[in-house]
Amino acid sequence: MPGSIESKHHRAVVGVDVGGTFTDFVATLSDGRLAHHKEPSTPHDPALAVGRGLRALAERYPQFALSGGLLVHGTTIALNAVLQRKVARVALVVSRGTRDVLEIARCRMPSSFDFHVSKEEPLIARERVIEIDARIAADGSVMAQPDEAQIEDMCRQIATMDVQAVAVMLLHSYLAPALEDSVASSIAARLAKLLVSRSAQVWPEIREYERAVAVCLNAQIHPLMDRYLAQLSDILAATQPPPTLLLSTSSGGSLSLRSARERPIETLLSGPASGVMAAVHLMRLADMPSAVTFDMGGTSADMAVLTEGKVTFTTTARVGGLPLMMPVVSVNSIGAGGGSIVSVDTEGVIKVGPESAGARPGPVAFGFGGTQPTVTDCYVVLGLIDPGAFLGGRLTLDRAAAEAALVPIAERIGVPTAAHAAEAALKVATARMAAELFKLLAQQGLEPARYVLVPFGGAGPTHAVRLVEEAGLLGAAVPPAAATFCALGAALADVRRDFVRSFRPVRLATLGRTLWDTWSTLEAEARDWLAQENVPLIGHQLSYAIDMRYAGQSHNLEVVVPASVRQEQSVHGVAEAFHTLHESIYDFREDDAAVEIVTQRLSIRGQMPPIDLPAIEEGQPPVRASSRPVFNDGAWLDAAVYTRDGLSLGTRLEGPAIIEQEDTTTWLPPGWCVAVDRTGVLLISRSDAHAA
Repeated sequence: MPGSIESKHHRAVVGVDVGGTFTDFVATLSDGRLAHHKEPSTPHDPALAVGRGLRALAERYPQFALSGGLLVHGTTIALNAVLQRKVARVALVVSRGTRDVLEIARCRMPSSFDFHVSKEEPLIARERVIEIDARIAADGSVMAQPDEAQIEDMCRQIATMDVQAVAVMLLHSYLAPALEDSVASSIAARLAKLLVSRSAQVWPEIREYERAVAVCLNAQIHPLMDRYLAQLSDILAATQPPPTLLLSTSSGGSLSLRSARERPIETLLSGPASGVMAAVHLMRLADMPSAVTFDMGGTSADMAVLTEGKVTFTTTARVGGLPLMMPVVSVNSIGAGGGSIVSVDTEGVIKVGPESAGARPGPVAFGFGGTQPTVTDCYVVLGLIDPGAFLGGRLTLDRAAAEAALVPIAERIGVPTAAHAAEAALKVATARMAAELFKLLAQQGLEPARYVLVPFGGAGPTHAVRLVEEAGLLGAAVPPAAATFCALGAALADVRRDFVRSFRPVRLATLGRTLWDTWSTLEAEARDWLAQENVPLIGHQLSYAIDMRYAGQSHNLEVVVPASVRQEQSVHGVAEAFHTLHESIYDFREDDAAVEIVTQRLSIRGQMPPIDLPAIEEGQPPVRASSRPVFNDGAWLDAAVYTRDGLSLGTRLEGPAIIEQEDTTTWLPPGWCVAVDRTGVLLISRSDAHAA
């Protein structure tokens, strides 16, 4: 029936990315094409937008068939809840004597330069932290175990706290989790309505504070994600047979609904990570060696550096000021997206973000009740966005309202028109982005002029050349469906999970067979987990790493262990890999110094059947669809307007020009040119460089 998401004949793969402003979809069609769709998000019930988007795909594309297919879902729901502290009320159970683990943290001041800055409130209030006589020694032996009376008393305390979930973090449980498991099971048996998270199950790595943060975050988002995933499952159940649901992860992979419900913290940064993984795929197809990804959506701008097509992972990410010790794709975010609010402070300085208008009320031009101008309103006023063509004409924008909202900004900063104010706001936003990008590249000793910007998200292509100019990058490469690029990354994602074993710091030379036996154990765990995911795969790969340091150092380096070293089981080869990495970063090595290992790591990646991205062919020279005035560099100029569908392989255009597509707009200022490659990517460069 019309609008149904019932299956017809095709087994589809659908990638979904739920953002703060729009929910994006990419789906494979039975004729080999890809379908793209954007649906306004519904923050009060995010699953509604997913259901509406799937029905819209079925209505627009007769070749779309969801039944029995695969839906891979990425979302910032949990991340937004953590950042806004709109999370579940949680109790924390700890070993006696460690009640203040969250308040003490790392004993660092919020600011070394301002003694008046107060510490943030702890993740869980002290009155909801319960100590029990359950303690594990540094060698993994049990020092104290609670009796039944103490367990009963603990559960009575929890029952009076009006909490939705419980986190359990016992000292040294990463070495021997059995006691922690026993305590958690006792709570679950007596308080069946509460969700219980165990630190050694969430992430069994040394460092009590970081492990406590991880298990508390997992517990805080667990009820929220459980409700959302249940609602989403009900929506998908209307399709018979229902599609298999996978969740995107912060490490750029995906996992089953079962695994996501056990450990929802793995999905915390899934949206930004999916876009980076799609960029890696694009770089491989376009023979692009090094790039900076630039995901500019409605709320934020996320950037990541890809050198030689390789993703950088980090175990030192921070979410809302809190450490996240689990491996995630290294992405830096600033609050400068299309929905970021433009304002003027008391000193008359124009500001952009971090506050966002979100999906509701949204930018003033959307007509949903927004009164504060945003970056999107600036684009509309400058002529970069056609008010009648937004989202393919599904949403008509109000340019006059956007201009009226920017007039007070113009008056406060002393410029003559709303267009001048809009351009000033974009310059401020661009400067913030460039500063973040410079920091990212400088930390790795990289030159901006060697890197190409890969812009995506609804605002990324519109803002791309501004950032390339400001940061001194080589150029830009705009993907074919840039505004739904994170959803494409979700659809392309392999199944992936990370496994760890931590030790008290131990000398590498004394380990002997233990090093290789530990990896054998992790391999067995990883393969068992992958089999339980019950997803059709074409193979799997394992990767190995160790956190190492010289004896006496307080911080570790994560060393990737080459396949040849593993095959030979060479301890000397492991040490040499560490010395080489240390020298490349710090410019010295100490061959005679003792080397310690702290954590062994293993990642498993189950390879999904590939999705072929369509290539384009040569065609007729593009025809100018229209032209319109654009305000650029303080003056109005006439810009040619082209439709992206009208560009074929080998097309070359000179600025000023606008390239429009349903989900985004690419702006090409004077002095810049674009060429279209076989993958449909828009390769943007300076006109003089292109001519050379």
